Amino acid sequence: MQHQATQTAQRHARTLRVSMTDSERCLWRRLRLEQLGVKFRRQHPIGQYIVDFACLSPKLIIEIDGSQHIDRALADQARDAWLRAQGFQVLRFWSNDVLTQTEAVLVAIRHCLLLLQQPAPTPTLPQRGRESNVHLTQRGRESNVHLPQRGRESNVHLPQRGSESSAHLPHPGKEPSKENP
Repeated sequence: MQHQATQTAQRHARTLRVSMTDSERCLWRRLRLEQLGVKFRRQHPIGQYIVDFACLSPKLIIEIDGSQHIDRALADQARDAWLRAQGFQVLRFWSNDVLTQTEAVLVAIRHCLLLLQQPAPTPTLPQRGRESNVHLTQRGRESNVHLPQRGRESNVHLPQRGSESSAHLPHPGKEPSKENP
């Protein structure tokens, strides 16, 4: 099975589901029961990691960071890189923002879900009789048209913090940057 969790991660995930933080409970109330049109799992083990919230289709992970994550930036980047290598998009939010700006957090999640659920683009084929650099070959053989796969990180551009696939609202007490809409 893909993304098979270790037995240790599975046991630890059960414990974490019972002892969720206030910000995790707040967001879970808004994610559960497919309120955003997709199914989320809470404290879901993926490999050796346990993610706060996971949507397996499309592949989206939501992490809520408390103050302890300020000192764990390198570990979080390594974890995010591993999760991206498994095909997931990772969104990170500060726990304070989840509690005080819940609607803004949900807007960012909805935006990411829309981007991940967009159908793959259809190539524009040349009209009959016009010149083109695109040459399609017979059915069953390779063509010279290569499209990016849907859901790849290069197709998803979100506000960033530290890593190319993390979206964060500004840290509490810091001035919001002009780059983040």
